[in-house]
Amino acid sequence: MDHKPILCLDFDGVCSMYTSGWVNAWTIPDEPVPGLFEFLEEAFKHFRVCIYSSRSEFAAGRDAMHAWFKANAIEYFMYQKETEGAPREAALKFVNKLEFPVSKPSAFVTLDDRAVTFKGTWPEVTTLRGFVTWNDHLIKRAPRNTVVSNG
Repeated sequence: MDHKPILCLDFDGVCSMYTSGWVNAWTIPDEPVPGLFEFLEEAFKHFRVCIYSSRSEFAAGRDAMHAWFKANAIEYFMYQKETEGAPREAALKFVNKLEFPVSKPSAFVTLDDRAVTFKGTWPEVTTLRGFVTWNDHLIKRAPRNTVVSNG
């Protein structure tokens, strides 16, 4: 059993660019955040890495995240990383190190694009209402408070 501490990574906006916005739990149209696979290579040396998302409660969501990692890891190992031997096998071995829990794990630390670190002092609600993600300017969606009409 691996006794390393758990690093929990949110999926959308941390692993995946999440610029297309939410489609459903099993549809993931976006590319990886640049540097993801290099980061994971180092993280595996120190942590058990769990991928957790609002998709995680659905088997199809967990399967989609796993398939997304497989497809993108294969591309990474084929075109971006120098690999001894077969890149596909290296990619699958890499992805098999990831865990996809159904519920939020008891992590040592979590990386999430939609979280604020609580430091013992309650934030102003107006601060929370103004929260934006690191990639908010890239997200493709209708402007807020816009009414879309069909005619």
